[in-house]
Amino acid sequence: MALVGLNMVSFALIDPTTQQILKGDAGLSADGIYRVDTKDMGSKTANITGLVGSSAKKYGNNVAQMVTYGAAAPQIAWDGLNLDFDTKQKIKGFVSDGKGGWTPADEPAHIAVLIESGSLSGGSVYFGFGNCTAVENEANIQSNDDNKQITDDTLTISALDTIAFNHKPFKIYYSKDAEFDEAAMLKDVMGGYVAGTGTGTGTGK
Repeated sequence: MALVGLNMVSFALIDPTTQQILKGDAGLSADGIYRVDTKDMGSKTANITGLVGSSAKKYGNNVAQMVTYGAAAPQIAWDGLNLDFDTKQKIKGFVSDGKGGWTPADEPAHIAVLIESGSLSGGSVYFGFGNCTAVENEANIQSNDDNKQITDDTLTISALDTIAFNHKPFKIYYSKDAEFDEAAMLKDVMGGYVAGTGTGTGTGK
């Protein structure tokens, strides 16, 4: 199935031990989920690699008889246009000094990530990562010339073991599957998230 476009990327801070969503001041929003939507000018790319581990051929009678694969180690190269400054620092695990400054913590924050794309067959395809860390590797700052030189927000996100996924690093969902349940997906991916009364999921469908 071909993927079409990038509909939405959502983040949440999670407790590193329980992998449960953090809300309010401890999290990224009142309900815990931060959707990178028009207020942030959206996401440009979410390039996912490492969904399959490295391969090794097994030989018998002088020919390859099977191929084994190592554990998946997904990474996401995320590129956004104008992510809220404080939110980006929290996603990286930086700590506020209460005076406008942010410093790296000894350990990165743990986050959950949900990426939604469309498909040629209709409906949405979701890639869920329930336990990740994120780093900002560089900031390529350039002088303006005849044009503004804009440096995008970029994060390298590494997926880890997720309790809710039976200790796998990711899950894939398809909204047209007869058994698809959006609320159940959000609960799995986003650390036990449960929408409040009258709260929309806002995942871009």
